[in-house]
Amino acid sequence: MKDCRQFYIDGKWVSPSKAHDFEVINPANEQPIATISLGSSSDVDKAVAAAKSAFESYSEATVEERLALLRRIIEIYKAKSEAMAETISQEMGCPISLARAAQTPAGLGHLFEIVKVLEQFKFEDLKGSTLMRKEPIGVCGLITPWNWPMNQVVAKVAPALAAGCTMVLKPSEIAPLSAYLFAEILHEAGTPPGIFNLVNGDGPTVGRAISSHPDVAMVSFTGSTRAGIAVALAAAPTVKRVTQELGGKSAHIILDDADLDGAVKEGVQACFRNTGQSCNAPTRMLVPRSKMAQAIAAAKKTADATQVGEPSAEATHMGPLASKAQFEKVQRLIAQGIEVGANLIAGGPGRPEGINPEGINKDKGYFVKPTVFADVSNEMTVAREEIFGPVLCMIPYEDEDDAVRIANDTPYGLSGFVSSADLEHARRVAKRIRSGNVHINNARVDFAGCFGGYKQSGNGREWGEAGLEEFLELKSIFGYASRAK
Repeated sequence: MKDCRQFYIDGKWVSPSKAHDFEVINPANEQPIATISLGSSSDVDKAVAAAKSAFESYSEATVEERLALLRRIIEIYKAKSEAMAETISQEMGCPISLARAAQTPAGLGHLFEIVKVLEQFKFEDLKGSTLMRKEPIGVCGLITPWNWPMNQVVAKVAPALAAGCTMVLKPSEIAPLSAYLFAEILHEAGTPPGIFNLVNGDGPTVGRAISSHPDVAMVSFTGSTRAGIAVALAAAPTVKRVTQELGGKSAHIILDDADLDGAVKEGVQACFRNTGQSCNAPTRMLVPRSKMAQAIAAAKKTADATQVGEPSAEATHMGPLASKAQFEKVQRLIAQGIEVGANLIAGGPGRPEGINPEGINKDKGYFVKPTVFADVSNEMTVAREEIFGPVLCMIPYEDEDDAVRIANDTPYGLSGFVSSADLEHARRVAKRIRSGNVHINNARVDFAGCFGGYKQSGNGREWGEAGLEEFLELKSIFGYASRAK
């Protein structure tokens, strides 16, 4: 087992103020793989003090100095990519193929993109005689989840570094080992002391201490809507900026003119990717009522072909869920869907049989069956609650207006998906979906774009230039230039 009980504060690995060991569990076999410490408010105080002290100098670092640091981080991250992929796969259970192809490269992608943004970003702009100046906001508290560890850590750390901010990171205690490795990467890259600090811990203790700390100017949080509300409440008395990327229940509208079988296959695979543990997963598939029978057949075929197995096996499409709590939640909601009369066409409750060449121990690991419900009403709990597992709800619609109405009939608004053989048709429908991003014909994400949600999916944006802007304050300096006569 790895010993990761120290925190990274002020450029050094230090012991916690008070020992509170916590085992990190491999979800594929339920065995501990590392021990971390759960921090306290005292540890947060030390980390914030280090970040506050470092802010004075780092906020004045030149763009060239920040770019040089980011480029050093990129080179070391690249060299440690395989170690990062293996760490992510072990700590949260995603297939090693996904860890290598998407999980690890996502962090690198954000680093490359922020370098491109910073190279051309204008921090000052003269408007008449007034200078509009964008300055780093200050000490930032970064709180990240377990489902896409490096995507979410680097999507916060990279723009914070580019802006000239200092920070305290609290990764999820469920999957903290990749963040631990990332801290080592930043240290090896020569990040000056105090700029980046890491304190492990749980949300009610360390998360709350960060959110409520008077010397933290901004909190950037990714996680559940319930936890996001707690962060906002803790932050309110000190009137700090809070950006949140929260839950989702994204709709995939398959238009009448789409290649139905192809769109269904891609939609099912997208829903099951990362074992359904993606906040933007297309978990509601909206299909013309007249084509539902054909869509059901295509969905069942794709679900039945999904190979569930050990994350280390190259043939595995879907690994376990990340934790026992997540496993129990998904099992409960699958059972509830059956109870209310949703048509179960694939999967269901319980662990799957071993269909991967490596096999599955049916009594160990948080494995679930890739599950598809058809003939779902949008009022059912399985269509409204974020399950965060490989559970797809197929919902029939009457016409295009009905499809858009169903898609928008949700408290969430993180993402949306539209499939159509006619690009202009898809564009028109995409513009009607009330969400922070929309994928046309299964388009991949673009780190130069932005990510964030409407409604209870959060506020603020990450990625690219929009993500950098969140870490900046805008100042007007009146009379900066002489007025023209």
